Amino acid sequence: MPKHGVVIHWFRKDLRLCDNPSLWAASREALQVLPVYVLSHWRGQHDWTGPKRQHFLCQSLASLRGNLQSIGSDLLLRCGDAVEELVKVAVQAKAAAIYFNRDGDPYGRACEERLKQRCATLGIACFDFKDRWMHDPSEVLTGSGGPYRVYTPYSRNWLALEKDRPLGKVKSLGPAPTCESLPLPELSHWGLKLEGSEQMPEGGERAARKRLDALLSSELLCGYGAKRDLPAEPGTSRLGQDLRFGLLGIRELYGRCVEFAQAGGSAAVRASVHTYLKELAWREFYAAVLWYYPQVFELEFNAEFRGMEWPGSVEDFQRWCQGRTGFPIVDAGIAELRRTGFMHNRVRMIVAMFLTKDLHCDWRWGESFFMQHLLDGENASNNGGWQWSAGTGADAAPYFRIQNPWSQTKRFDPQGLYIKRWLPELAKVPAAEFLQPPASGRPLVPGYPLPMVDHATERNRTLALFAKHRQQGR
Repeated sequence: MPKHGVVIHWFRKDLRLCDNPSLWAASREALQVLPVYVLSHWRGQHDWTGPKRQHFLCQSLASLRGNLQSIGSDLLLRCGDAVEELVKVAVQAKAAAIYFNRDGDPYGRACEERLKQRCATLGIACFDFKDRWMHDPSEVLTGSGGPYRVYTPYSRNWLALEKDRPLGKVKSLGPAPTCESLPLPELSHWGLKLEGSEQMPEGGERAARKRLDALLSSELLCGYGAKRDLPAEPGTSRLGQDLRFGLLGIRELYGRCVEFAQAGGSAAVRASVHTYLKELAWREFYAAVLWYYPQVFELEFNAEFRGMEWPGSVEDFQRWCQGRTGFPIVDAGIAELRRTGFMHNRVRMIVAMFLTKDLHCDWRWGESFFMQHLLDGENASNNGGWQWSAGTGADAAPYFRIQNPWSQTKRFDPQGLYIKRWLPELAKVPAAEFLQPPASGRPLVPGYPLPMVDHATERNRTLALFAKHRQQGR
């Protein structure tokens, strides 16, 4: 028999019915589950999100409401401080408990703690569950019991641990809630407008599951190891936004990939899938870094580089944001991001390292810009990637390893296919001209800028800046 009459499930980054630990437990321990989502109440520009990701959220909430209605329930929408709104619903509905899946961000963790303290004073139970990751940060520790600071030993441990099996789909939550609810949100709720977007994926659990099925029914996963670094190829899973919003459960994704590898037969297929699983481990490594070192939002992970000078100008940063640097691979990446909410991972590294090492701009500027535009923007992974590119992070590229945009183009987009896709004004330019600064000293085409800096000069300047800071710290 269920041990509760009415409980609340607090939806956050888990907008699905399948493989949802908190929702699954609530459905089995209560006669009625009230599904609640609390909308944020900021308006206008936000440092950590933007119109594309909020549009995707709107679509995903609409999909979630439809899925809940299909099993006889509904989604309660409130707006404001999450703790206060949840307590209001709990008191109104006489809920005995609130169920939720744990978050890893400092703000989310603080919110959970406030909720537990508030509920304790009201006699309302709180139950939290592991969901965002295959392994909680506390499950993957060094031999001495501390957190890892380097990815490779972390990944070996992570891959060797036994994995939880996915849960099924929740099929009933009891009677539909009768509490007051806001309508589904539109972008106007945050004072936003969607402009200049194209080829954005559809939000919602059903669309995410179609993308997962496509990954597992095509040659994409078989060739992931060989093609994942080629931005012109459809070589990546494109499931980042689905993990970000919890439209897919990590246990199901991992389990189905393992099954795919086992069914594939060949060593090459198994190796390709293993490469993909290591990318999932990267995601959880960065989540663990943020869990144990929340100061990375404000400070360099590597304390040696805290307080270092980043002399890049706001004017140079704006040219980078607009994709007007004169480095085609960099400008193509910015164009893809601004138009689709996605940037290929290899290009993310090139673009980020160009901002920090060629333009000498603070990595925090780029971190915020990416979060404003990426559909799959996760705080931990984004911060980890930016600090890696800046040479200041966990498992960072050494500060003296500085990618050359021209040689990176030659290696990963030698035919210029990616560049020409996102910079159509360069469609008739021979690909060889993307591999070095214009020899003629003239723009590639009228109206396209010349390279705004000389890479070799700025590389030497970066080395000098790091050397100066290290010398001052001694």
